[in-house]
Formats: sequence, structure tokens, C-alpha cells
Amino acid sequence: MTDTASPTSGLLAGKTFLVMGVANKWSIAYAIGEALVNAGATLALSYLDDRMVRDCEALIANAPGSKLYKGNVASDDDLDALAAGLKADFGVIHGYVHSVGFAPPAELKNPFRETTRDGFGTAMDISVYSLIATSQRIVPLMTEGGSIITLTYLGADRAFPQYNVMGVAKAALEASVRYLAFDLGKDGIRVNAISAGPIKTAAARGIPGLTDMVKYFQQVAPIGAPFGAKNVADTALFLASDLSSAISGETIFVDNGFHAVGMMPLGLED
Repeated sequence: MTDTASPTSGLLAGKTFLVMGVANKWSIAYAIGEALVNAGATLALSYLDDRMVRDCEALIANAPGSKLYKGNVASDDDLDALAAGLKADFGVIHGYVHSVGFAPPAELKNPFRETTRDGFGTAMDISVYSLIATSQRIVPLMTEGGSIITLTYLGADRAFPQYNVMGVAKAALEASVRYLAFDLGKDGIRVNAISAGPIKTAAARGIPGLTDMVKYFQQVAPIGAPFGAKNVADTALFLASDLSSAISGETIFVDNGFHAVGMMPLGLED
């Protein structure tokens, strides 16, 4: 008899993961959540507001024991309540996915030199400090070790038109990954970032010029196959599992090889 089960089925059986940042069914966090559920994980989903509830409920519909938690990562009180809820409901958490980032729209539209103090602070608070603040509260629940995963972008390494302060925030996020990895390794906790190629999610549509970024990416990336959130989710599943037991402090590029290209090959059409 041929076994038609998914090769990842049961990979995360008995594990519980917090996934933060599910905005809708097209978001990267949603795809990651699906991959974790399909591998047997129980999910705790943290969402920002009631507009996100329907898709969050759909994500955990086939994941018995999974739960939703409303909260704002910019609020210490909300993060405290989230941790208390997770402790009461699950006791032990085996990792979390941090798919959270924000900068005020004006900071992306205006020239970078016009970045405001408040805009800079907001981008750093939501996109970077939230990883640290969440770790402060979730790590005590990770008594069996586990994996922390965040999402970044190539704009941390290279300047992209109108990515502006988000690029600076992503650079700080990647540095935070390394310091958290150094800090938490003794507890058996791995911390890694996935640098994803451009995907037309609801959040990404707030970045001016996204369509041009995607078009250029499709022209230049060495791997010409279609690219989307599932590609990122597959890597997140690997990082969440014990298959990545010796990997920590890394930024892993999942972008069809785009980050390795120095210039557009000659002969491509404009």
C-alpha cells in the first residue's frame, strides 16, 4: 500500500506554537500557521483587532486545542495578559513565530532623510522591540527548549526605494536575533530569522513601489519557479522542528536566490 501521508505529518505532534501577526489568509503568518498545523502542532494565535478574527478562526478550525488571543505588541499589559493566558491554557510553549512589523506610512513615502523621531521610534518599537518584549514573557514557558522565528527582508542589508526606516528596523531585528540566540542557547532555545522575498501580502501593499519590486524580483531571481508564502512557511516548519536543532542566530534567505544576484543579467527586457 502506498503511503500518501504528508512527509511532515506528525513532525510537530505534541508541540504548541504561538504565531503572531496573522492579518488574513494571504499573510505569511497564516501560511506558516497552516504548515505547523499540518505537521501536528497546536496553535496559539495572537491577533491585533477583530477584523482578523474570522481568518484566525479558519486557521485553527482543524487544530484541536488551539486558541486565539487578542493583544497589541506595543502594550506591555497586553503581552503580560498573553503570557498569562498561554501559561493557564498550555503551560508549556515550544516556540513562537514573530511576523510583526510596522512603520507609519509617511515614513515610507517621504525621503529617508525626513524620517521623524516619532516614526523611527514606532518602527523600532513594533518591528524590533516586540521580539524582545515577547521573548521576555514567552521564554519562561519554553521549559523544554524550542524555536523562535521572526521575519525580515533584504532591505536590512541593501537600500530599497521607499523602504526607508523599515530597512533600518529590519537590520536591528536581525541583530536582535543574534543577541537573543547568544542569550538563549543555554536554555536549548534557537532564534532565527527568515529573509523572505517580496510577497503581495496586505501588509506589504503599504510599501510604495511593491509591484515594481515584485516584477524585478521575478525577472532577476535565479530560480524562476513561482514564489509565495508557502515557500517561506516550509522553511519556518523546518526551523520550528528538531531538524534544525543545530541552527541558531541565522538569517536564512528564502527568495529564489534573489539576494545572491549582483546585477540584472544582460538581455532582459525593461
